[in-house]
Amino acid sequence: MPALKSTDFTAVVRWIGCVPLAGEAILSAPLDRLELGFDGPLGERHSGRTRPSCSRVTTQHPRGTDIANVRQLSVLSTEDLTAIASDMGLDAIDPVWLGATLVIEGIPDFTYVPPSSRLQGPDGVTLIVDMENRPCHLPAREIEAVHPGKGKAFKTAARNRRGVTAWVERPGTLALGDSLRLHVPDQPVWPHLEAARS
Repeated sequence: MPALKSTDFTAVVRWIGCVPLAGEAILSAPLDRLELGFDGPLGERHSGRTRPSCSRVTTQHPRGTDIANVRQLSVLSTEDLTAIASDMGLDAIDPVWLGATLVIEGIPDFTYVPPSSRLQGPDGVTLIVDMENRPCHLPAREIEAVHPGKGKAFKTAARNRRGVTAWVERPGTLALGDSLRLHVPDQPVWPHLEAARS
């Protein structure tokens, strides 16, 4: 029996972006298609087989330690973005402000998909979900620049709705309108999870 189970859940790629290599801002530039290699999106700031460790993993590694890059892509859902915008009193959240790589539509509660799930595209391109992408202050800064007084509401509104980070298991190409099938690990939830979190 395979360790990964194909599901009936599919999503459509609604938006594609790339954070340019140059500059400090997290703003994505919209694209029609995305070439993905083992290093991640080609010509994108978050690509690479490794990355310096950051505040998310300081309980495991001193900041700046070279570690495997499982944050090559930032994947969000239109459903979560709609809910974030509603809670913030905005008509919409532009994925550009979040430094998004992909926005997909069709998988309910997308931010909660299990770590190590796969999203597989038409040509076999496959992304491995690392984990939930927790909200941070950088998108809030970009939102504040466009909608003064609204940026501070982002972190609360985006809690458990920020999507996931992912990395490339199998290279290929994704284009607007492509369908992604969700595959999930075929294993039970670890029974000690709540105790480990406390």
